[in-house]
Amino acid sequence: MALESLNDLHIEDEGQHHISSEVKMSQIVLPCHANHCGELSVGQLLKWMDCTACLSAERHAGCPCVTASVDDIYFEQTISVGQVVNIKAKVNRAFNSSMEVGIKVNCEDLYSGLHSRVCQAFATFVARSTGTSKVHLKQVVPSTYREQVEHSLAAERRRMRLKHHEIMDELLNNKSFQITEEADIRKEDKAVETKRTRVESVELVLPTHANHQANTFGGQIMAWMENVAIIAASRLCKAHPTLRTIDMFYFRGPSQVGDRLVLKAIVNNTFKNSMEVGVCAEAYQGEEPLRHINSAFMTFEALDEKGRPCPLPPIIPEPQEGKRRYREALARKKIRLDRKYIISCKQTEVPLSVPWDPSNQVYLSYNNVSALKMIAAKNNWVLSSKKNNVSLYTVEENQSLCFRVEFEVDVPAHRAFTLVSDLRQRQEWDQHYTRCELLIGVDEDDFIYQVVTPSVGDKGKVQDFILLASRRPPCNSGDPYVIALRSVTLPTHPPTEDFNRGEVVCAGFTIYAVSETVSKISYYNQASPEVLPYISTDIAGLSSSYYSTFCACSRYLLENKVGPSASDILPSAVELKTPL
Repeated sequence: MALESLNDLHIEDEGQHHISSEVKMSQIVLPCHANHCGELSVGQLLKWMDCTACLSAERHAGCPCVTASVDDIYFEQTISVGQVVNIKAKVNRAFNSSMEVGIKVNCEDLYSGLHSRVCQAFATFVARSTGTSKVHLKQVVPSTYREQVEHSLAAERRRMRLKHHEIMDELLNNKSFQITEEADIRKEDKAVETKRTRVESVELVLPTHANHQANTFGGQIMAWMENVAIIAASRLCKAHPTLRTIDMFYFRGPSQVGDRLVLKAIVNNTFKNSMEVGVCAEAYQGEEPLRHINSAFMTFEALDEKGRPCPLPPIIPEPQEGKRRYREALARKKIRLDRKYIISCKQTEVPLSVPWDPSNQVYLSYNNVSALKMIAAKNNWVLSSKKNNVSLYTVEENQSLCFRVEFEVDVPAHRAFTLVSDLRQRQEWDQHYTRCELLIGVDEDDFIYQVVTPSVGDKGKVQDFILLASRRPPCNSGDPYVIALRSVTLPTHPPTEDFNRGEVVCAGFTIYAVSETVSKISYYNQASPEVLPYISTDIAGLSSSYYSTFCACSRYLLENKVGPSASDILPSAVELKTPL
């Protein structure tokens, strides 16, 4: 094993050194690490990933840390005996006593020198105090564009984790997922009863399975869970299955040396070429009752000789609990596809107007905020023009033009955030907003509007946009207020002949508190074809319409410096949330 803590990586900050939390591990895959197919066991990979991430977390915290959760993991390829696994882990952001650790894994072929991506994961670790005082982690200081982006997005990913169970509950209560056995459970001759796939195994936790805190190593628990999951999947497909994804899961409690760990697995559902296996880990000592340690949901495929997924037989779930697991597997599949479709793909690959529904709201909101934060973090902005207090910056990358308008105003940041985030008031200062109607109040942070703008040409149609507006107050001191805008599609508001439906790729505001009474407001827009005609003359220096617009914004903020709170201005989600 080669393990490297990057002690020499640091940045200087007022005479002090910031030590990087980055840790690297390199492992050559030996036969003892592989399965009978000569491929690295995913359980072994999970142990290495968890070890590397834990060392990174403890390097930052300066005290023992435990794994709290791991986000979805998508395995893009298998790794063969003789190849090298390179793992890199780094703390993206620290909160009070928890922190997010980003993990990247690639595979290296020593003969060809080629490197290929295997997976990426985000794990949450909690610092454990060794004394009586409560742990309060030091903040991460990002020094590069990528570190700044991950630091900023970590707050949004944390928000998404906290809403995970709420999303599941809402989806299961949706009538489309309240299925009946007769309608949705296929009863074919080749259907397999899920009880045939049930696996139960017991492991004794020995000192070799524990970490330096005498708790069962989180990676070891994950490896044992992957082992029983493979057996359950193999019993259904009658072949060696390949693990493709592990859904977001949480460690619900610790386990210690001397515990007996009971591991249970069963196939919950099959989806043409893939299956979901549910795994549960429980612990006990002596006569004590079982303690729930962890649950995980793993998706497997069975591949043919050419590496193509094979069709899988349908299943017949067990009564009651089996039917519940069957339905939940359907819900998790939708959530998994939404996350992969909206979040995991590159920003340029996300369709402009993704159909909105309550079950994918959290992921659309994440995509909305993350896109704006990625634009704001760019460090190659070029000043195009400046007039008095208003500056116009541009950056052109990958055939995409982004612009930023920036100014300061003598209004507290929280008040400016309240005023700017209500798009219905924007027509008071923005000539490009003819009308704005609030369609859905999703929750206290997200709203969907229909915005009407003038036609670009004399004979053109008036344009309308369906916009998701996501508001975010600062997560920590030094963070900005964020208002992100992007187009979505609403089934209740399709395009009409009266309007030319426009698209907003990414737009919005960041608001920083310069002082207790002064705000720095930046407006961003990733220009789409519908927006370019409005700004082309400004960027060319031939017009001052944006200067006039944001001077009007400044006057509007000053005139409304004192007024009602956000709760008085924005309707509640209960008032406006409508079923679709």
